[in-house]
Parts: sequence; structure tokens; C-alpha cells
Amino acid sequence: MVKIRLTRGGAKKRPFYHIIVTDSRSARDGRNIERLGYYNPIAAGNDKPVELNTERLNFWIAQGAQMTDKVANIAKQAAKAAPAA
Repeated sequence: MVKIRLTRGGAKKRPFYHIIVTDSRSARDGRNIERLGYYNPIAAGNDKPVELNTERLNFWIAQGAQMTDKVANIAKQAAKAAPAA
């Protein structure tokens, strides 16, 4: 099954996550099919907390990919922020 989930990056105590499309059997930080954007939970100042390619996200959902709960919340947050930007 294809999943849309987070993969962790960043330094110790400073997490940074990429939103990726991957096979559900792959490791968290393993091989991915496509990178859709990022999520920065500790963004400050002019840093953007979420960057997401919603067009590609919708494509993968139409193909049957399933989002994790956290990615679904991030996508909702990005959808709210997109009209304001």
C-alpha cells in the first residue's frame, strides 16, 4: 500500500519533517517515491511552518494513497494558510 507520511530530518532537538509518498513497508527514513513538501514544527520569524504541493497530494490520493493522521492535519493546516498567502 502507498502511504503519505513524514520522514524526519534536522538536528537533535530541532526536528524537520519531509512529507513523502512511500511504500508502507519502507522504513520511516528509507526509500520514498516522491517528496511533496515539508513540515517545520519549530518555525519562527519568516520561516514557513508548512510547504505542501496540494496538486500532487490530490493526485496521489486519487491513486489510492492513504495519509497518516498527522499528514492529514498538516494538509488541513496548509489548506487554511494557502488562501491567505
